[in-house]
Amino acid sequence: MDKSERLRLVLRNVEETVTKSEIERLLEENPHPRAYWGFECSGLMHIGMGLVCGSKIKDMIKAGFEFIIYLADWHSWINNKLGGDMEKIRICGEYFKECFTALGVDPSKVKYVWASDLVGDEGYWEKVIKIAKSVSLQRVWRALPIMGREMNPSDIEAAWIYYPCMQSADIFHMELDVACAGMDQRKAHMLARDVAEKLGWRKPSCIHTHLLLGLQGPSKSEKRFDEDAKLNVQISSKMSKSLPENCIFVHDSPEDIERKIRNAYCPPRQVEGNPILEIAKYIIFAEEGKLTVDRPEKYGGKISFNSFSELETVYLKGDLHPLDLKLAVAKSITEILKPVREHFSKHPERLEEMMKIEVTR
Repeated sequence: MDKSERLRLVLRNVEETVTKSEIERLLEENPHPRAYWGFECSGLMHIGMGLVCGSKIKDMIKAGFEFIIYLADWHSWINNKLGGDMEKIRICGEYFKECFTALGVDPSKVKYVWASDLVGDEGYWEKVIKIAKSVSLQRVWRALPIMGREMNPSDIEAAWIYYPCMQSADIFHMELDVACAGMDQRKAHMLARDVAEKLGWRKPSCIHTHLLLGLQGPSKSEKRFDEDAKLNVQISSKMSKSLPENCIFVHDSPEDIERKIRNAYCPPRQVEGNPILEIAKYIIFAEEGKLTVDRPEKYGGKISFNSFSELETVYLKGDLHPLDLKLAVAKSITEILKPVREHFSKHPERLEEMMKIEVTR
């Protein structure tokens, strides 16, 4: 695979690259750079994580990256995920592995690393302390939204202050070339880049993907997660596993998928802030390369789109009804997620464990 194709794979469907020139140089110099994506083990997997993140991970692997999926159990504990119960957090991490495998992330081409694997190393904590000594408390405070916390929390645990420093230390300790995450994690990555300059460490490049909207559309919440108004809306409106009717889980039944999408926000002739069109853009075209809409002949008949730009143009003109779009998206997502349903029908243990955890939360 030539450099231009590798670069295309790395950059497609990416919201921000820091920086493109660094990525280009990296691909020229290194056939197998190291990259990672870190995940808190915090509950059931929805399509924002499984398909948006999963698709980009597959892109990076195809582009020749040595890729690490980092199961951040200590970070989940600090952030009180699953009640801060480490046993439940570890069960969730194992469930994540099965979900990613079912979604087509080849376990032989990706390495799973637990935060627990790093924290036993004295050198890791030395990096955490060096990072903490090189930045101000205010800077760390501003990074707390990476935990899903507001910028002005009235009461915080002292342990939360460790989180951004640990997230930066993860990158340096695993000797990564590229850090991947959603846009809500960019402050931690910018912190790592600034620290690298101060301490003379290798500066990580960053790939940031879009945060998939929840099915009910943009939030009108007054919560403040970022100074940038547009990014603040994106973070506060992102698909969340804690709101089951506002998200699609990767193992949802076809009936649940159709019901949730039928009830979703999807205003006619509107692309921005439309969660159904976001699913088409960031998932269906990334995974399938096309979208087919089956309509009765009296409403225009079957129509196929080979790119999101084609779909966007037709939808903006009002030539595609929201319900027809919804049904097509539901059908496509149902098919994309079929391997996950099949996997857990044959190997139900991890999902059953997770469902028990969800009931007792």
